[in-house]
Amino acid sequence: MVDIELKNTLVLGGARSGKSIYAEKLVEVFGQGLYLATATVKESEDDNEMLQRILKHKKRRGKNWQTIEEPIDIVEVIDLNACPKRPILVDCLTLWLSNLMLAKKDVEYEVMKLRESLVNTSGPLVLVSSEVGMGIVPSNNIAREFRDYAGYLHQKLANECKQVVFVVAGLPMIIKDE
Repeated sequence: MVDIELKNTLVLGGARSGKSIYAEKLVEVFGQGLYLATATVKESEDDNEMLQRILKHKKRRGKNWQTIEEPIDIVEVIDLNACPKRPILVDCLTLWLSNLMLAKKDVEYEVMKLRESLVNTSGPLVLVSSEVGMGIVPSNNIAREFRDYAGYLHQKLANECKQVVFVVAGLPMIIKDE
């Protein structure tokens, strides 16, 4: 198990880096957790690959987790369910960002709402997000806009989180620990 005090934590990493497993282990040390999934099975019925990912995540988590699927209004779920004795794991913020963009939401406003919720929540949050800004500059506008919003999101949350972890090849690197 991971020997880290549970506090508001941002877990970043690339695709298949082990960030979700790491985040789950952080929460499992403290017993039952609430898993706030930004992907939903209903939305993924026409995408068998995403459906298989969701099912794999659910099977891996087991019965010690309560799961709420919410692709857009995650702040409301956090605010309604936060409590000191049950951590909330939000997975994944970059998928949430995609959902916001597809729904034509004001991304900067939604990020600031999440930041405020993080600051004011009564219980610990573990936020999982994919680091997408370390590769080449995308060739199309929507991909560049997504990458820029992801960088904005990560900066705002990293500033407020007490801990930031970057996971590479399943290995966590503590970037910030207050």
